[in-house]
Amino acid sequence: MDNTKRRFFIALLPPQEIQDYAKEIQKHFAQTYASKGAQKSPPHITLQPPFEWQVETVPVLEDSLRTFASHRSPVSITLQGFGAFPPRVIYINVLKTPELLALQADLMTDMETNLGIVDAVSKQRPFAPHMTVAFRDLTRQNFHAAWPEFQGRSLEFEFTAAQLTLLIHTGERWEVSAEFPCLARRR
Repeated sequence: MDNTKRRFFIALLPPQEIQDYAKEIQKHFAQTYASKGAQKSPPHITLQPPFEWQVETVPVLEDSLRTFASHRSPVSITLQGFGAFPPRVIYINVLKTPELLALQADLMTDMETNLGIVDAVSKQRPFAPHMTVAFRDLTRQNFHAAWPEFQGRSLEFEFTAAQLTLLIHTGERWEVSAEFPCLARRR
């Protein structure tokens, strides 16, 4: 990969106590089912999938996100139960609210219009908000062992996402690069 480019993605991060809860589940998957991939980023809800961006023009990316976020209201998020993308991914389910769906669609449109960032796969399928706890490194066999354990497990959290988070890949893991507050008042 070109050294002047880095990988980024844009997400909503839950409050620390919810991140800690999700990290415990991720740790369980790492220890019990040999799935460690989800531990390479803070627990999050992806809004804009990973993309490459020139390091020297990160201020342009940040300015665009700051402007976008400043015109958005904080969004109520409900985490409820678990879901899966068989046969490899298990996640904490995020309720699809009109506000969350609009935020994600508007962000993707804004990124494409203002920065030329397009995720071809996301354009082909509907947004499925989720918080991954077992990643693509989960084997089919371990998926089939783990899914019955989590399929009916109850979980419910609510929080207000009041900022967008830009994450950067360090070469080893994803880390927070910058945060952009949603400043508009709710209507």
